[in-house]
Amino acid sequence: MMSVVFYSFAGFSQSPQPHVRLISPTPASQLIPFEAEATTPQSPVKLALQAEDSTDKSLDNAKFNLQIFTPPPTPWFTTDFPIVEGTKLLDIETIAPKGQLEFQQILPIRGNYQLKVNVTPVVANAFTPIQQTLTLPVAENWVKYRNFAILTVILLLVGLGGGWIIGGRQAIAPGEMAPQQVRLLLSGVIVVAISALLFVNISAEVAQSQSSGHAHNHDHHDHGAATAAPVDNSGIVRQQGFQAQLLGDDSATVGKPAALQVKVTDENTNQPVQEVLLNIKTTQLEDGWVNFAYQGVPDTTGQFSWEQGFFDGAPHKLEVEISPQPNASRQFTPFKVQKDIDVEGVAPPFSVRFISLAYMTAFVIVGLLVGLRLRKNLPLHS
Repeated sequence: MMSVVFYSFAGFSQSPQPHVRLISPTPASQLIPFEAEATTPQSPVKLALQAEDSTDKSLDNAKFNLQIFTPPPTPWFTTDFPIVEGTKLLDIETIAPKGQLEFQQILPIRGNYQLKVNVTPVVANAFTPIQQTLTLPVAENWVKYRNFAILTVILLLVGLGGGWIIGGRQAIAPGEMAPQQVRLLLSGVIVVAISALLFVNISAEVAQSQSSGHAHNHDHHDHGAATAAPVDNSGIVRQQGFQAQLLGDDSATVGKPAALQVKVTDENTNQPVQEVLLNIKTTQLEDGWVNFAYQGVPDTTGQFSWEQGFFDGAPHKLEVEISPQPNASRQFTPFKVQKDIDVEGVAPPFSVRFISLAYMTAFVIVGLLVGLRLRKNLPLHS
């Protein structure tokens, strides 16, 4: 049972009034962003929005419109996915018969996520519409701080050793501007700085080219496996008198939401079907982790539409399982429809890469100054 509740009510007065609660089974202290280096596939965070009246009673037959925005850009302390900072992660509109909207979502970066919620009654004037902005805080993974501290210590020690060498008494040969040790050290620092700059820029470009090549590799892999177990990725399935279609965008770009849609119709009458459940799931194909999951129902036109943002430049699979509602007059065996979505990666801007290099250089310089100071204050012995 969901037990931990996060409250952040924009403009919420002290007098009781209809409101929305954000519920999660994971304590706020344990919410961490996506970890690309994780050894096992990560699970999305389970979240729920509960619409309640002034007495904290659930508001039934509510229509939710939810927009989730990632934390704003942090230019001086960038996240692992700077391109998705300050972008729309999810935009969904659905009917909640019991006044609760449940879904699962990967949270890619640290910071405060903004959830803009608009709740209106399905039946006119059943309750006062609710407009509210909730905040979901996600702390950075402690491993990131540990790795940062280790790197900082290493860079400081490198600078400290360099300062100690430069600050020592060294003889200058005729015609030379500096002792040989100093010249070698400065040459090494220049080589390291150039190498670091090249590594930061080349690695970013390689990551972008690899992500753009994921689609080709994935298509080749599917072609090789087709003889063993063919899978229909056309986004259209006809079964048991139903036709299910996956519409909307077939490709996406990191940092930009993609418009997606599922439509179910009766194959014989071509009329929309409403008495079904839609189990929606998007999965990253390379590592197998689920990005987004939701169970809902189609609208009066037999459709369900949403917008979803992607943060990983790799192919994703959109999969929807269609099953009958428990009390539906027409019962059938659940079936699935799916299609692949090619996601184009975007390299971090040069400013982000330059700031990272500036931090590394600053740590070396600080260590260098400390080493020079220590060497200067060291008493000399004959």
